[in-house]
Amino acid sequence: MALVPVAEALERLLDGAAPLASESVSLFDAVDRVLAEQVAALRTQPPFNASAMDGYAVRAAEVASVPSKLSVIGMAPAGRGFEGTVGERQAVRIFTGAPLPEGADTIVIQENVRDLGGGEIEVIEPTAEWRNIRRIGLDFSKGDVLLEKGRLLDAAALSLAASANHPKVSLVRRPMVAIIATGDELVPPGSDLGPDQIISSNAYGVAAAAQSVGARALDLGIAADRKDAIAALVKKAVAAGADVIVTLGGASVGDHDLIHDVLTGEGMTLGFWKIAMRPGKPLMFGRLGDIRCIGLPGNPVASLVCSQLFLKPLLARLGGRDHRQDIRSARLGAAMPANDLRQDYVRSVVREDDGGLVATPFSIQDSSMLRMLADANGLIVRAPFAPASAAGDSCSVLMLR
Repeated sequence: MALVPVAEALERLLDGAAPLASESVSLFDAVDRVLAEQVAALRTQPPFNASAMDGYAVRAAEVASVPSKLSVIGMAPAGRGFEGTVGERQAVRIFTGAPLPEGADTIVIQENVRDLGGGEIEVIEPTAEWRNIRRIGLDFSKGDVLLEKGRLLDAAALSLAASANHPKVSLVRRPMVAIIATGDELVPPGSDLGPDQIISSNAYGVAAAAQSVGARALDLGIAADRKDAIAALVKKAVAAGADVIVTLGGASVGDHDLIHDVLTGEGMTLGFWKIAMRPGKPLMFGRLGDIRCIGLPGNPVASLVCSQLFLKPLLARLGGRDHRQDIRSARLGAAMPANDLRQDYVRSVVREDDGGLVATPFSIQDSSMLRMLADANGLIVRAPFAPASAAGDSCSVLMLR
């Protein structure tokens, strides 16, 4: 099977991917989720003319000239309005958030009032009509569309939905990713390693990549290099309702690379296998019914680079999110040799210099070296057959953070 170009592979992987079905979710559980439907106001806010300050509700005409003595005829705390009417030479003691009493048309703040005792006050500063009052519907009116479909819910959006009297909202269901590591040599972190064993690390980075775009990650553990062991975990992923199954390792062409055979045996239709990229050539993609299957390379760096390029865009689309790779123009901080037929993603350090970005590649790019990827904040993108480049030449950089 010929190597598939990166852009074509991504197009084929995303073909037919659409936001998942909606679900009703409590506001307390809705942060960083995507709206499946617009949110319209179920009430008007404020629902009445409300005092914006602590003070006295009066008629503006009574305090147009000062000093002005008024009789206090009652009190209006928040949550319990004054039921009478404010008449001539009268005032009602009022607190922030309380309804404006009938007959009053302004609020004199308490700092501008002297308490004369005996139920009388003296206003010492004039106050114009409708001062210190939040008019009915100032924020929104019943029926107003407050949040559009596709909105990612943050603190302000959740508070707005709550103030509009929505205890729940309709959200795009979060995609579930089932992660299956494969390999007799792998053991979990914290294990006592045998002489031929290594730590299984890829699952943690892949899970983090999935969670960064709102997906749920289900770690199904490590499958031995046996078809029955891998098939058992694939069945477990299907039973758990996974939208995407990610396998780690075992997708190449060696005697122990069994993923392709197991998945096709379970009914997967192969979409493509092997990408014209470095690192990440042995990437596999297929469909198992409605489940999308991605076979990531076993090398840690290749696994994470492919997660950035393919897994995150897929999960973002399934979750209703707008996800774009952050690709910027920069200058090379060091010379680079000519490239071969594969698109290259070169770990680099990107920094600001003289008003622009300079991307300096690490001298070693072995796909097993995670420390270098953790130190990198960008990947220089080298097109297939790109000629040799000198320091200072322009380049494209995929920013990682």
